[in-house]
Amino acid sequence: MDYITFLFWFDNSTLVLWFRIRKYCGIEFKDTFENWQSEFLQLIWQVGGLTYLWYIGSPQSKEEEERNPEMLQWIVKKLDPQKAEECLKEMEEKYPKK
Repeated sequence: MDYITFLFWFDNSTLVLWFRIRKYCGIEFKDTFENWQSEFLQLIWQVGGLTYLWYIGSPQSKEEEERNPEMLQWIVKKLDPQKAEECLKEMEEKYPKK
């Protein structure tokens, strides 16, 4: 192989390789961006949706709030049955229901 044939082959193969790399990088960039965009939007939706539901007070959180005073009364009655009513009245005066 002479020098001119080598240069011709080298130039063509380099050019072909350059276009293949460019095409590959373009496709990979597009696919990565689409995946990243999907994941980012999903994360924003989950965080935003959860924040909104928490702000408006979803039914799941209200059930727990309704259970807490009942659990507190049960615990107070189990710990000190004689003074339970007095303690619960005192708590009701200090922290009235909304």
